[in-house]
Amino acid sequence: MNTFLTDTEMASLVEAIQTAEDCSTGEIRIHIDSNTEGNNAEMAFEVFRTLCKDKTAAQNGVLFHVNFERKYLTIIGDEGIHKKVHQSFWDRLHDKTTADFANGKFYEGLKNAVLETGAELKKYFPITGENPNELPNEITFS
Repeated sequence: MNTFLTDTEMASLVEAIQTAEDCSTGEIRIHIDSNTEGNNAEMAFEVFRTLCKDKTAAQNGVLFHVNFERKYLTIIGDEGIHKKVHQSFWDRLHDKTTADFANGKFYEGLKNAVLETGAELKKYFPITGENPNELPNEITFS
């Protein structure tokens, strides 16, 4: 059960994903995990493998794996992104987003992170023709 985001905020996050993806061929997913046991990093990579890994032609899918209860955020990019976007970008984005979470700004933090990711993806994966939506935009849960 998600008590950190309202239904309206979740719908707005899906719109933010669409807006971010309109700027590049990159794909963005948000997964909210409410498991209270287990290794967060291992769970995040398993979700990434299921939802994103090798599921886009340019290997440019990004996953935001969030566990609000455990105050945990993992951002994972597929091979194509990892070769182009420097780790320092992801580290800054992670720090800024978790600072927002610490201040109770869950929606704002995630929305800003998604839009910043879209701007970064636009630099390396611009739209040059067709831009099919290779991954669903809706938020997933476990």
